[in-house]
Amino acid sequence: MRHRFALFAAPLLASGLAVVPALAQDGPRARDLGVPFEGTPGPLNAITDVAGIEVGHHTIIRGEGELVVGEGPVRTGVTAVLPRGRASRGRVFAAWFTLNGNGEMTGTTWLRDRGILEGAVMITNTHSVGAVHEATIAWAQANLDAPDWSLPVVAETWDGFLNDINGFHVRQEHVFAALDSARGGPVAEGSVGGGTGMRTFGFKAGIGTSSRIVEAGGNEYTIGVLVQSNFGSRNLMTVAGVPVGREIPDLTPERGPFDTPPGEDGDAYGRDGSIIIVAATDAPLLPHQLNRFIRRTTLALGRVGSIASNGSGDIFIAFSTANEEAAHNEGGVAPLENLANNNINPLFEGVVQATEEAIVNAVVAGRDMVGANGRKIYGLPHDRLRDILRRYNRLAEPE
Repeated sequence: MRHRFALFAAPLLASGLAVVPALAQDGPRARDLGVPFEGTPGPLNAITDVAGIEVGHHTIIRGEGELVVGEGPVRTGVTAVLPRGRASRGRVFAAWFTLNGNGEMTGTTWLRDRGILEGAVMITNTHSVGAVHEATIAWAQANLDAPDWSLPVVAETWDGFLNDINGFHVRQEHVFAALDSARGGPVAEGSVGGGTGMRTFGFKAGIGTSSRIVEAGGNEYTIGVLVQSNFGSRNLMTVAGVPVGREIPDLTPERGPFDTPPGEDGDAYGRDGSIIIVAATDAPLLPHQLNRFIRRTTLALGRVGSIASNGSGDIFIAFSTANEEAAHNEGGVAPLENLANNNINPLFEGVVQATEEAIVNAVVAGRDMVGANGRKIYGLPHDRLRDILRRYNRLAEPE
């Protein structure tokens, strides 16, 4: 049975926008459907398995029918990842990497030189980066002992197929709501927060997450990944080594009745897309090691069928929650732990596995959505996915 996306009743903010609170995952995840994955996930199979990390979403859904710039329909939002939770400025050793640069992640010039991330990683739509950047500074000023100088990290992917992206609907109160709602525990996936209007391989997608437990250097460590997934051509889509995209050539994005000309296949409109990957670990990795760590996520993209298209913004950030005293040190000498390079391979393997599963989870969580001008993006049909995996002898049947 196809799962349908529902518009939940929600209060009105002063801005006049209907909003949907971040809900716990209300449907099956990829593992529940029998998609086989390698490695051992944490108890939540989410980035929040890394102790101390909190995630918040704020989802904005309003209107239907013809697009009127500034009025809607609106299908967008904000997602916040806080490395040390809402109560901390959250300095952590960090690194970033870009596979294809047609996108934005602010704050990365200083992040590269300093090797430290301070505060949240925020994710939204392409044209709301400025609003989220400003509001993130305002939130830190209001809630933390924040300095007068700040360079927040704000990343984006494009949701203009479904959303009134030029209406600039993400505002300060929405950013505050995402940050204030951040919690540990299960993480909502699919059409929530910054992922509300996103798609992957022509199916509805958005936010996805996963985790791995690994042993390295005689100790056990946790790796967590969160993605905002919005990329890929259908014919390249691969799940567990199976060419699922070629097996489901229908259910592609549709132009709406208010488009001119109407009825055209919308898959060519913004098809290159983008992906933001946030990878975290409690292993004591230094910035140069985190750069090596985050670069391995590109291997996961290849597994699912990405070629990092010319028009794609594939931008990734990684951080370690270890070495808190050293990351916060601003004078003198601080004690520092460092996992030996010869012991780092299990973390490389784990981050590839977790990234692959996070992307598939984002697609599995997608539900049919209709947006601006009546354009439609279909959710991946779970029954057909299972049938395809079974035919290729790749379905993990329940024991």
